[in-house]
Amino acid sequence: MRYPEPGGVKAALDRIDPAFRGSPIRQSAVLDRLFGAELWFKDETANPIRSFKARGACNFMAALGDDDRPLVCGSAGNFGQGLAWAARRHGRRLTVFAAENAVRKKLQAMRDLGADVRLHGADFDAAKQEAICFADREGHRLVVDGDEVLIAEGAGTIALEAMETVPDIDMVLAPLGNGALASGIGTWVKQAAPGARMLAVAAAGAPVMAHAVRGLPVTGRETADTIADGIAVRVAVPYAVDSLRRVLDGTILVPDAAILRAMDLLRSHLHLVVEPAGAAGLAALLSDPAAWGGRRILIPLCGGNVDAG
Repeated sequence: MRYPEPGGVKAALDRIDPAFRGSPIRQSAVLDRLFGAELWFKDETANPIRSFKARGACNFMAALGDDDRPLVCGSAGNFGQGLAWAARRHGRRLTVFAAENAVRKKLQAMRDLGADVRLHGADFDAAKQEAICFADREGHRLVVDGDEVLIAEGAGTIALEAMETVPDIDMVLAPLGNGALASGIGTWVKQAAPGARMLAVAAAGAPVMAHAVRGLPVTGRETADTIADGIAVRVAVPYAVDSLRRVLDGTILVPDAAILRAMDLLRSHLHLVVEPAGAAGLAALLSDPAAWGGRRILIPLCGGNVDAG
C-alpha cells in the first residue's frame, strides 16, 4: 500500500487544471494582533468551484488511464464538484450520492457540472454507503475521498504552493474531514519544514476521525452533529487514518460556536465568505487565543460554498 509522498505531491502540480493552482495567500493585520501570531491564509475559495477539492480530483482523474468505467462517489458537495469538473474535462460519466439535507448550492453546482446527483440518507456517510452499493451493483468505479493516495497528493499541493511564498512556517492548522487534505498537506510540510507542527482540526460534533487517529475506541455508533457539513464524518476511513498518523503532531476539536465566530472574523477582516468546514483552522485558535504567540501559522481556507440566508 502506498501512502502520500512528497514526490507525488510535486508531480500532482502538473496534472491540476491551472484554474485551481496558485490560489492567493491572504493576511490580516487585525487577526495577527488578535492572536499575537503571524497568520497566513491559503484561500482555496478563489477558484471556479470555491473549494480545494478539484486539486485531488484532477490528479486522480489524470491517472485513471484505460479504466473507462463510469465513476461514482459520495459527497457532501465540494468533492462532488471537484470530481465533476475533472470528469467533464475527461469526458467521463459521474454519479454523485449526497445527503437529502445537503447544501442546495453544492447540489446545484454538481448538476451544473454534469454530474448525475442522487439524494440518499440523512448524512454524508449514509450517502457514501449508497454510492458503495451502487458501484458494486452497476460496476462503476467507486471514488472515496480519503481512500485514494492521488487525491491526498493533489491536496498536498496547497502546502507546496504556500511554502514557496512563506518558507518559514512553523505550524499548520488544516481541517479534518475524510483526511485527504490534512494527510496531503502534512506530507509536504514534514519534508519541507520538519520542525513545523502539523495539526488537524475536526468539529467537536464529528470527532470520529480525530479519535481514530489518536487511537481512541471507535464503536461504529458515532454521530456527526455539526454545522460544518464538509467535515461531518461519522465513519472513519482506515487508509486516511493510517496516512494521518504518519504526518500529524496532534488533533484539535472545535465547537460550532468557535466555527461561527471564525467565519465572522474572516468575513470582517478578509472580506471572505468561508463555509464552516473551511473556517475550522482559524476556529482552533479561538480556544486559547494567547497560546499561539510568535508563531507563523499556515491556515488553508478550504471552501466557501454556503446557501444564502
